[in-house]
Amino acid sequence: MGNFNKLKKKVSALPEAPGVYMFKDGAGKVIYIGKAKSLKKRVQSYFNRALDAKTQVMISKAADLDFIATPSQSHAEILEASLVRRYLPQYNIDLRDDKSFPWIRISADEFPVVSVCRRKKQEAKDKSFFSGPYTDPAGLRQAIRLIRKIFGYRSCKKMPRKPCLYGRLDLCPAPCAGIVTARAYRQTIAQIKMFLGSRYEELADTLGAQMTQAALENDFERAACLRDRLNALSALASSPEHAAGIDESEGLKVLLKIDKPPLRIEALDISNMSGKEACGAMVSFLRGRPDKNNYRRFRIKTVSRIDDYAMTREVVLRRYSRLLREKAPLPDFILIDGGKGHLLAAQKELERLNLDIPLAAIAKAEENLYIKNRPRPVKFRTDTPALNLIRRIRDEAHRFAVSYHHILRRKKVIGK
Repeated sequence: MGNFNKLKKKVSALPEAPGVYMFKDGAGKVIYIGKAKSLKKRVQSYFNRALDAKTQVMISKAADLDFIATPSQSHAEILEASLVRRYLPQYNIDLRDDKSFPWIRISADEFPVVSVCRRKKQEAKDKSFFSGPYTDPAGLRQAIRLIRKIFGYRSCKKMPRKPCLYGRLDLCPAPCAGIVTARAYRQTIAQIKMFLGSRYEELADTLGAQMTQAALENDFERAACLRDRLNALSALASSPEHAAGIDESEGLKVLLKIDKPPLRIEALDISNMSGKEACGAMVSFLRGRPDKNNYRRFRIKTVSRIDDYAMTREVVLRRYSRLLREKAPLPDFILIDGGKGHLLAAQKELERLNLDIPLAAIAKAEENLYIKNRPRPVKFRTDTPALNLIRRIRDEAHRFAVSYHHILRRKKVIGK
């Protein structure tokens, strides 16, 4: 019963986004992997409906739950296959053992061939790369078409003497005509493998770096090709809002000069009126969208005077000391609603906790962004994807803090 209640609590924190979920037993071993259009709705169904005998046994053995959000449902299909192959979960018997499910095969040729096959024949001798198996052949066909459209690849078993229809339609780089070098084609194959491994942020970083290098080498045609791939990767997201979220996160990565796009962002705001019923609030954004299950409220306990900086320190200390105690994931970026003083107050508490998390504060009036360890603020002159994301998160944190402050004042006045 304890495991059941623990799992139900974890389900409530799942995002309503596509992805892959993993049930684990008491020893931490993955026993089942599934994919979903909405992680929250799909996993909730295990607790809100009658289950068949096999699923009941699996749930009875499940002691923990983990998940990986993906940009779209087709990405979840690809990720599920690679994870099942890696972990061989006990209750994914059909997917592990049934050789009739299709695979994606990338040959070991100088110019590798990308194809779909039914089983890994002579697996020990074949040096090809395999991805799969895939439970949904229609979904696999869609994925392979998308991969061809974005990256282009060779699919002919025997190298022809002149470009085929795919080459003429720019769906194959046409190595048969000497249009692409072996080195450039290998880079494309490496990008396809990242895509099949659901390593989207790494892929976006790689495309951006290669695009910059191509431009420095005056290879503007290749730079344009890489730019189109990067744009197509963003466009593959499951909704226009999420595609924008990818662009915004990439822009924020550049702005903050950090190693990876900040996918999980937390923002804090303080609300008080003449020092009465002071409170703090935190909102959480995942991949550019609100993750309301991870919003938090804080009633100020240690500060009785009007001191926004002290209140900011209290909220930061309470929030992130708790995450450390619970060994919970930390955000990729923290945003404070305020100016340089608020930034320094938050930074001081994070340093006390030995946490080095990218941190910034945005002032309401001028919309200057104060970034940790930068002597001068960033002044926005025009709208940018990064600024749009910061504004949206800042405004949501302020709204959430004010609404909580109103609740506390109402309780003070009328007692409910």
